[in-house]
Amino acid sequence: MILNALEGKPLPVYGRGEQIRDWLYVEDHARALYNVVTEGKVGETYNIGGHNEKQNIEVVQTICNILQDCVPPQQNVGAASAAIKHYKDLITFVTDRPGHDMRYAIDATKIQKELGWALQETFETGIRKTVEWYLNNQPWCQRVQDGSYQRERLGTIS
Repeated sequence: MILNALEGKPLPVYGRGEQIRDWLYVEDHARALYNVVTEGKVGETYNIGGHNEKQNIEVVQTICNILQDCVPPQQNVGAASAAIKHYKDLITFVTDRPGHDMRYAIDATKIQKELGWALQETFETGIRKTVEWYLNNQPWCQRVQDGSYQRERLGTIS
């Protein structure tokens, strides 16, 4: 969604975007996995979730609003070519998939109670950090999209 918006491309949303998902910032997920490996009991199962249930349309609109704040379309060559005033103008509703689940959710109470794991990011701070990461790493994103990135290690000396 972020890259499409930056390029002024449609932002396809299934149905009316009413499907609900539980959102978790990637670094919170990584911390939870580390917590399970270092503190969890062998053979136990720990669900990792964010307690951040949002409709897909809400997530897309949030991304659009953050982009609007950070890189208004008038300042963005890709989006400006689409002659849009707001990234939300790019939202396009498409036919929903047959059998598309309306809600995915996780009960993460066990990992919180037994291992003391807790989120460090809210949905809002995590999604903003995610959008900012994409904005700050556009050359890398381009290399992944055009196929020139060949999974070489980044940050190493040749």
